[in-house]
Amino acid sequence: MLVLEDVHTHYGKIEALHGVSVEVKKGEIVSLIGANGAGKTTLLMTVCGNPQATSGRIILEGRDITREPTATIMRSGISIVPEGRRVFSGLTVEENLHMGGFFNTKAEIRKSQDHVYELFPRLKEREHQRAGTMSGGEQQMLAIGRALMSKPHMIILDEPSLGLAPLVIKQIFEIIGHLREEGITVFLVEQNAHQALNLADRGYVLETGKIRLHDTGKNLLANPDVQNAYLGG
Repeated sequence: MLVLEDVHTHYGKIEALHGVSVEVKKGEIVSLIGANGAGKTTLLMTVCGNPQATSGRIILEGRDITREPTATIMRSGISIVPEGRRVFSGLTVEENLHMGGFFNTKAEIRKSQDHVYELFPRLKEREHQRAGTMSGGEQQMLAIGRALMSKPHMIILDEPSLGLAPLVIKQIFEIIGHLREEGITVFLVEQNAHQALNLADRGYVLETGKIRLHDTGKNLLANPDVQNAYLGG
């Protein structure tokens, strides 16, 4: 579904991604793990066209999107949940969700909203509450729900567990697993390597802008190098 072929990305003269190749097949959960500064967010944003890859190719469902603008890419069946959630704090839960369905008809928005409320009953309870007054976990649920409003084929999540309590993290990862059951492809960037790899069909390890390891999630969990570097030995 999504293929990165030998992708290089620069910020000015600084090369952030060094020939990265990644494949995310339809219906999979693929996790990308790595330390702070490894280039994980840069990789995700390169997929979304900001910044654009300096060289290499990015293929989405058979179409080369390497040079397409971000707005076009985001209307091609991808939704992203950015690091830090970035909900609209002054808007209500319902208004935030409607922002995610901006290009849909009113009927489609209502249908998608009902589906989001089925996944996240707590959002239904807080439908008219301003997002800025909600807890971090509730805001993360809202960010995921907003991304689902456009009925994406693929959802990209950047550090969804960041700053959340363990019980909330467990709930978020259960929802991510449920997305796969619904046929939504998931590309997950996550510092919580154990949770990310335990859920993933396959995983990649990114270090200083290069893919160092690639295997099934189960095999990466058992890999001594991964255990020492990311799982506390």
